[in-house]
Amino acid sequence: MDDETTGDAFFRLFGETATQLKQGFARSIGSSAQRVQILVRLHRHGETSHSELRQALGVDGASITRLVKELERDGLVVRRLDPTDNRYTLAALTPAGTRFAGDLRQRHQRYQKRLLDGISDQDQQRVLQVLERLRDNLVQEDT
Repeated sequence: MDDETTGDAFFRLFGETATQLKQGFARSIGSSAQRVQILVRLHRHGETSHSELRQALGVDGASITRLVKELERDGLVVRRLDPTDNRYTLAALTPAGTRFAGDLRQRHQRYQKRLLDGISDQDQQRVLQVLERLRDNLVQEDT
């Protein structure tokens, strides 16, 4: 028996689509979503502590360390101890990492364009309005 309401269908499809979007671009370039997130964050914010990366990505410290070490092995990231507090490790993009992250932006723009094919600007604006309202309702729920 299928008694799924419109609201149920909305949140089910929204959740499935969000998950696919989060992982789809990374898969399209042969990477993991977390590796892409680290590269983009370092590109936007510059040198960042492992602790800040862990909080931003919502993963445990061991996972961040493993991911950053992989990126370091690939020549995209360099790590060093925080000179003001050697309990923390900092990560930054190498010149190759900076070029790679810049290329990611262009590739992501092409990916988005492909996904939005056939969706009018008006429809995109309406979805943005719905998402903004949903986010506002979430904020009100949390207060």
